[in-house]
Amino acid sequence: MDGGRDREAAPGLLEASDPAGNHAALEAAERVRLIDEIRALEDLKNVITAAQARAAAAFDASIRTAQAAAGLKADQLGKGVAAQIALARRESPHNGAKLLGLARILTTEMPHTLHALTLGVISEWRATILVRETACLSLADRQKVDELVAGDPGEFEQLGDRQLIARIKSLSYGLDPHAVVKRAAHAVTERFVSCRPAPDTMTWVTALLPVSQGVGAYAALTREADRLRATGDPRSKGQIMADTFVERTTGQARAEDVRVEVQLIMTDQALLHGILPPEDGILPQKDKAQRKQERHQEKAQQQEREQEQEREQEQGQRRDRESVEAAGSFVPDGAEPAILAGYGIVPAQWARDLIRGPDPAEAEPDHPDRSPDSTGSTGSTGACWGMPPARPDPRTEVWLRRLYVTPDTGQLTAMDSRARLVPRGLARLIAARDQVCRTPWCGAPIRHYDHVQPVREGGPTSAENIQGLCQACNQAKEAPGWEARVEVAAAWTPPPERHTVLTRTPTGHTYRSTAPKLPVQSQ
Repeated sequence: MDGGRDREAAPGLLEASDPAGNHAALEAAERVRLIDEIRALEDLKNVITAAQARAAAAFDASIRTAQAAAGLKADQLGKGVAAQIALARRESPHNGAKLLGLARILTTEMPHTLHALTLGVISEWRATILVRETACLSLADRQKVDELVAGDPGEFEQLGDRQLIARIKSLSYGLDPHAVVKRAAHAVTERFVSCRPAPDTMTWVTALLPVSQGVGAYAALTREADRLRATGDPRSKGQIMADTFVERTTGQARAEDVRVEVQLIMTDQALLHGILPPEDGILPQKDKAQRKQERHQEKAQQQEREQEQEREQEQGQRRDRESVEAAGSFVPDGAEPAILAGYGIVPAQWARDLIRGPDPAEAEPDHPDRSPDSTGSTGSTGACWGMPPARPDPRTEVWLRRLYVTPDTGQLTAMDSRARLVPRGLARLIAARDQVCRTPWCGAPIRHYDHVQPVREGGPTSAENIQGLCQACNQAKEAPGWEARVEVAAAWTPPPERHTVLTRTPTGHTYRSTAPKLPVQSQ
């Protein structure tokens, strides 16, 4: 199975066994073997998912039987099962619930699809499509579609995703058109808007709408973009559509004028980089021409040193790496990344621009004093990381909420309350510390502030005993047999550097959740 090791050994073996010079033919045979190996591993993955589905369905049935015997109400049976499956598969609770539902249906209602998955000819995703698209049908009709589509694994294997969906819809409408129409009508009630992080300090705002509304909204944005482009607007069509979407949604005159409260966590050194004076005193003010001349002189001197620096680069990098590791920090001063609540890690320069507005001097291409983390293009607008060159509304006020950390561990300072409900200030502290749901592999937004040790058992309302959870994880934790406790320093050698919670499921499996790292100022 170790294809890399086989390839390393292949040349020597081929030269010894092929004196006639058929090396190319043997290399071609090796490539064929590697493709066969990839296919075999793919089939094996599908077989494993079928085994996981059977195991999940059996686990669910066993838990329900035990809960019923313990006197649990019918509507409470199965509580916490999806969460345990999610933890076992290193998935979010949402995906765990979907995987459990898939397992139940495959093992009880769709034997042909489960058989095809067991043979390895379809993937777990293809099985999910078949289950999803037949959800509106009765049991008899669903099993009929299962037989017609998945009854021939050879033909089933050849269908792409779109072809599979089209075939299922055609059969479903032929078997029960009223159910299909009813499903479409019900789908209108499930419209929603969501927001999730995107790379490079961007975000996706997604709307699930009825087709008429969605097409109408997109057409209106397209028409406005075409109109503005025709009048000479320099923005691209996509940029205009995005800005128009923000303007019409918020009611602002311009997209960049939107006022929002942003919870940003960053070190004071990163925030004030370029403003704080050097340790040996405050530099005198210089006019722009003098500063520009000095920059050009420094640039010329830098070019003269480049050849010498290239020769010493390898040794210098090794020395720098050793010294940085010894100092315990890999981040230059002023470049400690910040954390934007609801998004995650953002570059320090982007955070500074958000709070202070970009430095006009940093917009100059030859400016030598750019921050070490400012890798984005400034462009002709003088903005860094896509920010405008100046605040759209000079009257906008920026409020900074100071959150202090202990210098040795980087933990946010504690805060407690005598109230059972978490007060707003403590909730802000927990949201800043935990950022997202603390359940491993979840990552959903925080909706509940949960007492790790319940109040009924004497648990205090303090930062140490509170963790941020999503609604689903908090409800799963309340199922019988679940336990949670905060890891204390006495239980660790060395003690934990960040807030850590140990969760034990009813089966006795334990999962450790540690609060994410916060920006720490380099020493």
